[in-house]
Amino acid sequence: MNDPTLLSIKAFSKYTGVNQSTLRYYDEIGLIKPVERGEENNYRYYRPSQSMTLSFINVLIDLGVSLTDIKEMSDGRTPEGVIELLSRQETILDRKLNEIQTAYSIIHTFRKNIQSGLFAPVGEIRVEDMEDAHFILGAVNEFKENGTFYEPFMKFCNSAGDFRINLRYPIGGYHYDIDSFMNAPGQPDKFFSLDPLGNCKRSAGKYLVGYARGYYGEFGDLPQRMAHYAKEHNLLCSGPVYTLYLLDEVSVSKTDEYLARVSVCVSECKPLKSKRCNVKKICVKPHCE
Repeated sequence: MNDPTLLSIKAFSKYTGVNQSTLRYYDEIGLIKPVERGEENNYRYYRPSQSMTLSFINVLIDLGVSLTDIKEMSDGRTPEGVIELLSRQETILDRKLNEIQTAYSIIHTFRKNIQSGLFAPVGEIRVEDMEDAHFILGAVNEFKENGTFYEPFMKFCNSAGDFRINLRYPIGGYHYDIDSFMNAPGQPDKFFSLDPLGNCKRSAGKYLVGYARGYYGEFGDLPQRMAHYAKEHNLLCSGPVYTLYLLDEVSVSKTDEYLARVSVCVSECKPLKSKRCNVKKICVKPHCE
């Protein structure tokens, strides 16, 4: 060996961090070969610049590209061929990245709901400041007389693909208004998926909020207590009523420990005297959708 810049396989292994057995295997399959072999000892020798090739190979391996594809690309590599290979891998990674981001979002949503459920003031009715929340609505539910809750729910699940609904997110109930909720608390007009990329939005604002423990659709006297609170505090309920189970079979084992949160946007009705000193009421409505 006449070139003093060449590295033995031991030195090249230390330089690149790739163990010697892997380098020997890459040589055997023709993936990256030493530039020279010792005349007497047949030792493998590499150029330091080959570390760049080895690094690129390792990147492709980490990205899931097979050794066969890497070798095919390396044997007759051209800029166009490398671009084609990288483009295919980008498509695969985009799909995986989207799956990971969705999984993260689902986990974050459930964690946030469960944490809220643990600290919820069960039994208390109050007005809370709520943030924006996006969701996706399903079709209008059709509850048959003496029918079960699950018939419309299963229809919602079966039609999820038509509305691009991800059923892995928490599912809630949506009533058009407070009257609809009061008339049939356990029969929402629609179901919704709490998908943060949804095309529907519950706007930030002040909401009348109540909590109820029990199985799906079992609210006890919560609707009446919420209506009484609104009347007693001179509040006007406007817009949809949202029902979301913060604690359900995901986090608790007993159905009577399920915890639903019911919320509806409210505004305060304030008395205002006219020029004739007659008392009137005006309702200042926040921007709630």
